[in-house]
Amino acid sequence: MRSTKVFLSVMLLTLFGSATAQILTPVKWGFRSELISEGEYLLVFEAKIDEGWSVYSQYLANEEGPIATSFTYEEGDHFELIGNGEEDPSTRKEVFDDIFKMDLIKYTKSMTITQKVRVTDASNPISGYLTFMTCDYERCLPPEDVNFSINVSGVGKSGENDMAKSNSDGAPNPVEDELYGIVSVSEAGSNCEGVTAIEDGTPKSYMGIFILGIFGGFLALLTPCVFPLIPLTVSFFTKGSEKKKKGFRDAILYGVFIFAVYLLLSVPFHLLDSLNPDILNEISTNVWLNVAFFVIFLFFAFSFFGYYEITMPSSLTNKVSAAEGAGGIIGIFFMALTLSLVSFSCTGPILGSLLAGALTSDGGAWQLTAGMSGFGLALALPFALFAMFPGWMTKLPKSGGWLNTFKVVLGFLELALALKFLSNADLVQHWGIVRYELFMVIWVIIALLIAFYLFGIIRFPHDSKGVKISIGQKSVGLGAVAITIYLALGLLYNDETKSFSSLKLLSGLAPPAGYSWIYPTDCPNGLDCFKDLEAGLAHAQKEGKPILLDFTGYACVNCRKMEEHVWSDPSISNLISKEFVLISLYVDDKKELPENEQIEVDRIQGGKRKLRNYGHKWSHFQTKFFSTNSQPFYVVLNSGGNKMLNRPVGYTPDISAYEEFLRCGLSEMN
Repeated sequence: MRSTKVFLSVMLLTLFGSATAQILTPVKWGFRSELISEGEYLLVFEAKIDEGWSVYSQYLANEEGPIATSFTYEEGDHFELIGNGEEDPSTRKEVFDDIFKMDLIKYTKSMTITQKVRVTDASNPISGYLTFMTCDYERCLPPEDVNFSINVSGVGKSGENDMAKSNSDGAPNPVEDELYGIVSVSEAGSNCEGVTAIEDGTPKSYMGIFILGIFGGFLALLTPCVFPLIPLTVSFFTKGSEKKKKGFRDAILYGVFIFAVYLLLSVPFHLLDSLNPDILNEISTNVWLNVAFFVIFLFFAFSFFGYYEITMPSSLTNKVSAAEGAGGIIGIFFMALTLSLVSFSCTGPILGSLLAGALTSDGGAWQLTAGMSGFGLALALPFALFAMFPGWMTKLPKSGGWLNTFKVVLGFLELALALKFLSNADLVQHWGIVRYELFMVIWVIIALLIAFYLFGIIRFPHDSKGVKISIGQKSVGLGAVAITIYLALGLLYNDETKSFSSLKLLSGLAPPAGYSWIYPTDCPNGLDCFKDLEAGLAHAQKEGKPILLDFTGYACVNCRKMEEHVWSDPSISNLISKEFVLISLYVDDKKELPENEQIEVDRIQGGKRKLRNYGHKWSHFQTKFFSTNSQPFYVVLNSGGNKMLNRPVGYTPDISAYEEFLRCGLSEMN
């Protein structure tokens, strides 16, 4: 799912994958058998899964997502399967997966599958292989086959996957070499080091979210529900306190309590998070919750337009207001709580945006706390400061129609945000409703309506008639016109990508440009690409161009991010299309290999594996020649395909760094 740069949303910071060559083995399988009754046994397959990784169920409803765990048994008349494999539900999770944007059944920490068998000859082992796929929060590894042979008689009945065993001497294998047309790939020379490998990390920018919360709090201050309350509060603390020192203290307490009220709103989410660490992610990534957010933000928007008000129940507000008379610290606390309640019609939609953004940012309750803290601090500071220094009040602008104008503009922004949530659900469910064209046209219309409103062309129920448009309002209106023009540029055709011209500022907001009715794309951004190594090599040798080898996957989310947000940049797409031969190898391609290519090969970390499909072939090629099995992974080779021209890189979201990587390799070719 996905970076969300929306008004008052929490920014999704992508987890970086390491470009360093490495073989990841986060899952280890073990096998054994148990006697049930005479002639009947239970085959037990147990996976130990590293922290943060998941393995997927045998029973996935949607084949467009990850590869389901499956079992293939060698045929034999000495045993018979009884029913289907059963999964231990203790670590089972039925969730909406944020990587694949669909409902999935997956397992973390461990997975146990049992299969009943009826055995007629216990001296013969039951053999075969299981296929599984594993992902963490930032990447997926290619589907992996694990061979098993279980002797139910008790001799050698326990075992582990041969990934953990080392019996390969690394000697060249002529049969393997024939698969690729390449015997070896030499390392890059010292003249061009390339891009420094991206370090692993989880850059959860709580400070960035805290700042977004402050921004939201300041916006709430400028609404007609909050701004007029500032002079009333100042009057209370300056006239209600005989001693200046006491008024000073009470003002500080008032600000602290406002901050505390909003901070406490995030506490229930920590309780949920402690019961189930994935619950916030499961809530936020649910497709129907995205639809619910769409409806809620429409409701917020029309409230800002003045058709109705969202308020707390009057009975609750009255009870809290009455408690202000308690005096002292308790009375000041209830004053702060009253402010929060009576201003809810304006702060509610903004808080809703913050809540939705935090829940969809994969950061859990702590990101929500950071956002709420910033919001509460921004709202509290002006009340406390003006109460402590009432002389500053003379510098504040007077309340007036500009507050209502500001509120209406916020309503239009809520409309734009609502469409984003509907787009999320549409992409997940493949409804085909909010395609790129429709999304961009609606956003252009919203920006244009903001301009019309600011110029006085359209009006809403609570707008005063005959009010003169100020120069400041006209200036903001011109800004809205400029934004309208900018958004309209996203509907222009791009000759380079053979699709629409996606806008950088809308990266992660608008649907992918290829998700289109008019210009749907096959190869990313309209580039010419080869999906077969030998065909790509032959073309590169004919053209005398270097090769950009792209190890990717149909289920690789970061691969799509690179294609949509980095490769779409003109500087990158021009380089790739004009200077390189692009070969994209999909490591999760399930198309079966020709029978003569279905051979057993050595793993780089030891053991054997059989290549059964093209995904196996390309993932083995990656591990054999480049000693890594994560995607995306980019390698620049000479036209013969036998020499790396610079250091390979993995996920590189920085456009300038990726361009440096490409130009570095190109310079070595020349």
